[in-house]
Amino acid sequence: MKSQRSLEVGTGLFVLLGFAALFFLTTQLPGSGLSFGQEAGYRVTARFENVGDLKVGSPVSMSGVRVGEVESIRFDPNDYRAVVQLHIAQEFNQIPEDSDASIQTQGLLGGKYVGIGPGGSDIYLEEGSEIEFTQSAIVLESLVNKFFANFASKGSEEP
Repeated sequence: MKSQRSLEVGTGLFVLLGFAALFFLTTQLPGSGLSFGQEAGYRVTARFENVGDLKVGSPVSMSGVRVGEVESIRFDPNDYRAVVQLHIAQEFNQIPEDSDASIQTQGLLGGKYVGIGPGGSDIYLEEGSEIEFTQSAIVLESLVNKFFANFASKGSEEP
């Protein structure tokens, strides 16, 4: 009877640990809105014509190294552009202010992320700075549509 009871307690603890691990992993997903403690850093904004499928929690990287994450995305009705707020980790506090930001794709069909290209200024981004030079997401559907529109127009010109 004693071994049966210890087996039940052990199984219960194992299941409880499994649920705790599942909860922890869920909070670490991009876009979940949940996390355990925001690491120290600073926030900068960037404005894009098109953010494509960029999501809150997507990585921000520089030279392939993750330096932060997308904190929020909103639409500015004054200039009709998307305003993306980036949270950059404190250890990356020497990013030149004339750096550029572009929305890139991880692999062929992967998720979107913000890539920062270094500038040459001696003045660095700080809390509340705005990245002036941006390049919007390349939307595959619009490229295909342009290709077929161009192909169709060339086909109709020939006698």
